[in-house]
Amino acid sequence: QVKLVESGGGLVQAGGSLRLSCAASGRTFGSYAMSWFRQAPGMEREFVAAINWGGALTNYADSVKGRFTISRDNAKNTVYLQMNSLRPEDTAVYYCAAASTYRDAKPSGTINYWGQGTQVTVSS
Repeated sequence: QVKLVESGGGLVQAGGSLRLSCAASGRTFGSYAMSWFRQAPGMEREFVAAINWGGALTNYADSVKGRFTISRDNAKNTVYLQMNSLRPEDTAVYYCAAASTYRDAKPSGTINYWGQGTQVTVSS
């Protein structure tokens, strides 16, 4: 069992930056691939970024490529999402997710665990 708790969301002006954190419980964190997803009001949840267990492989949605960076620190059981050059369309609830494989952490894969989400609001 893995429990995921996101933090770091908030209100920021367009062009600004935020760093989201996702703290995981459980001794097996390092064996999971991790992802970030987001869901805007009235929209379906969408994939944002994924990282494999060791951190060497990453994958991004086209809409955030070049602006967002996913990383992880297995010693701290934490995955991060650094978000730069934020836009109003990035406004959403951001969710951390854990998957058994890197393939499952990417779009259309099978997620094993979800966090509760953290709100990010970007004002114009």
